[in-house]
Amino acid sequence: MDYQKVGQLIAQLRREKGLTQRQLAERLHISNKTVSKWECGQGCPDLSLWDGLCAQLGADLHKLLQGELSPNRPDVGKLDRTRFYVCPVCGNILISTGRASLSCCGRKLSPLTGAPCTEEHRPSVRESDIDYYVTFPHPMEKDHFIAFAAHVHDNKVLLVRLYPEQGAEVRLPMTGRDGTLYLYCTKHGLQSCPFPDRG
Repeated sequence: MDYQKVGQLIAQLRREKGLTQRQLAERLHISNKTVSKWECGQGCPDLSLWDGLCAQLGADLHKLLQGELSPNRPDVGKLDRTRFYVCPVCGNILISTGRASLSCCGRKLSPLTGAPCTEEHRPSVRESDIDYYVTFPHPMEKDHFIAFAAHVHDNKVLLVRLYPEQGAEVRLPMTGRDGTLYLYCTKHGLQSCPFPDRG
């Protein structure tokens, strides 16, 4: 571990949060001299302090230990690089519009890899006056169900969460006649098809 780099990053993040060394020290129940030593590269936080330090600085522990934050490229507005993540512990669904470092329940998440829709999951799309009525020929059982459907079109992502006790169906507003429909099956993962599906 490079104490100098870690210390510089702690100082940078502390200033971004508008905290003095004394304020950060009080929140961590340590002396402000200890914070000063860290920032000068003359030591690093005790193992018991890292979680609290990350919480106070709003920082990712892994990045803080590396002593550097590598910013992502800015989002250019087109959502064709939308990525979906599902936490394996709590089932939270997260979305990024480009490369991102996301974690949930203490675990780093990897983006889901999509595959073309199989017949078992292929949606049926019916147009009504104001929306699309989308149904899936899929069971909605406790251990095997579609957890979400998401329509990605130009600069919009509309995600609908589904649960085992409801039907395998969603209503989506008519925001355009193209785009991609993604669905996430708890057994078979992420799948995608053109929307409305013309295949």
